[in-house]
Amino acid sequence: MRIPLLYSKPASLNISLTFSIIRTNLPIFKLKESTVRRRYSDFEWLRSELERESKVVVPPLPGKAFLRQLPFRGDDGIFDDNFIEERKQGLEQFINKVAGHPLAQNERCLHMFLQDEIIDKSYTPSKIRHA
Repeated sequence: MRIPLLYSKPASLNISLTFSIIRTNLPIFKLKESTVRRRYSDFEWLRSELERESKVVVPPLPGKAFLRQLPFRGDDGIFDDNFIEERKQGLEQFINKVAGHPLAQNERCLHMFLQDEIIDKSYTPSKIRHA
């Protein structure tokens, strides 16, 4: 299984980096193709939910970009092409490991993250039943 992430540069640099998840190919997911936009904080949310609610050993996320957000750096900060590519690869690696784990595949939070346009962070944790 491979879930590719897509990045498109925002029109304004006042917008956060977001990545789109566009395809899942495992039978347990109700939609085979969907486009959802996710920020780094959404990946952090998913990681913390999986750690809290499942027996899955959750892989680490790529590091935060605190220093890249400082003004007067002399570069594009978090919008630097190399940084975006590294971040994309790290997040892609994370989501593919998580989505490929049989126990994680049953977690409602993963299904919401991959397929719901808006993540309901006040959801009730539950397992997804196979159809």
